[in-house]
Amino acid sequence: MERPGVTVDEDAVRAAEAAVAAGRASSVSAWVASALNEQAHRESLAAVLAEIRAELGPASDEETAWARSVLGL
Repeated sequence: MERPGVTVDEDAVRAAEAAVAAGRASSVSAWVASALNEQAHRESLAAVLAEIRAELGPASDEETAWARSVLGL
């Protein structure tokens, strides 16, 4: 497991500590690792969407409305 040195905004540290205090995270490290994994997942999904758009073109208004309704957005 990696232990990178990072600089984190004070507000983010307070949010992580609050999550630990509320039982939503087991530790600040776990909270940060979860956030990093979530960002990596978002970037992977964005890459897939970019490939789909490149191959098929942009979604129509109807397709976008359907996707938003399915995703609850």
